[in-house]
Amino acid sequence: MQGLHLTADLYNCNCAAELLTRADTLADACRTATLDAGLTLVAEKWHTFPDYQGEPGGVTGTLLLAESHLAVHTWPERGNVTLDVYVCNFEQNNSDKAERLMHALLGAFNPEKAQCERLLRGDEDGSSANGELILEALNQTSVYGHRFERRLLARQTPFQRLELLQSAELGRTLRLDDHFMTSERDEFFYHEALIHPAALAHEQPASALIIGGGDGGALEEVLKHPCIERVTLVEIDADVVQVSRDHLQAIHKGAFDHPKAEIRIEDGCSFLERTQQQFDLVYLDLTDPETPAGPLYTETFFKHCKRVLQPGGALVLHLGSPFHEPEQVKTLAAVLSDVFRHVNAYGLYIPLYGAYWSLAVVSDTLQPRQTQAADIAHRLKTRNITDLQYYNPGIHSALFALPNFYRKILNIQ
Repeated sequence: MQGLHLTADLYNCNCAAELLTRADTLADACRTATLDAGLTLVAEKWHTFPDYQGEPGGVTGTLLLAESHLAVHTWPERGNVTLDVYVCNFEQNNSDKAERLMHALLGAFNPEKAQCERLLRGDEDGSSANGELILEALNQTSVYGHRFERRLLARQTPFQRLELLQSAELGRTLRLDDHFMTSERDEFFYHEALIHPAALAHEQPASALIIGGGDGGALEEVLKHPCIERVTLVEIDADVVQVSRDHLQAIHKGAFDHPKAEIRIEDGCSFLERTQQQFDLVYLDLTDPETPAGPLYTETFFKHCKRVLQPGGALVLHLGSPFHEPEQVKTLAAVLSDVFRHVNAYGLYIPLYGAYWSLAVVSDTLQPRQTQAADIAHRLKTRNITDLQYYNPGIHSALFALPNFYRKILNIQ
């Protein structure tokens, strides 16, 4: 009887009215999502309630699955929906299928707000008492996960599903579209490695642009450099910035309100197409290529980034896991090589991401791989940057010392 039980209460759904009022329309959508998720439909029952006080009645329905069930109830007068998905994992683990089904239904109903719960059931000697285990796929064959004591927040933004989780080890943790983004306790691995190799290889960066980065962690690291006179952060999702402002102060440390920072809520592509500003450093602090950020991992977008770079400037971004996603890393590095003269790849293990992670500093001139530890130490001292938990002069060199398998992916001799 061990299995996964998912529930969701959806508010102010921005979907076609028929999805809330017509049993046939709702049934078709649920069948399609169920079969697409790889679950097995065995029976179903649907009922449309009569009109009430001039308002159309809602629909209630259930799909009986070989794995268990899906139940749906709609309140069209409020635009609300409740969802209930349960799968048994007796003969095989169906949890990922349940997650896919729930994700598809959230997309179909497109609520302004969603309250979601995830319960592991049926194992009386199991470890659920230690928290909810949330898994994330590294590729089609590998997963990893973390346990969380509770969910602090869950909502559907106009662009993605946003969750805020609490962990004894990681602290408050931000998750977007089922991908871990950042946590209070380990954010320094990613943010320090993203920002400082290029910023300290550059002799005197005065301006920086961050595309994405709505949690404010990258912004906080850039602002540690006193030579920086202005930082523009362009984030498409206002909800990410607001949730971070309210709940992730340990990560951004008030950077959103720094006098050198300009926060713009807009699409990064549109901003780069229009702006006449130029920057010494451009950082792409994005979700992964398979998310809505996909159009920002293209040659066209990289060319827009190059156009706004000052002479001697550099673009910095992450490429994914070279072990679990070698083709993605190889392809992105090749596209970057078509746009920039130098692709300085580097890497580190990031606990929240469960893997050794690939990043790159790309430029026509700047080559941080060649910057000596003594120069890094001198600039850290001159700029009075002392509050670092990961990065130091020795780590700078180590970041660019690539394992042989990673060098082979990048065709480095």
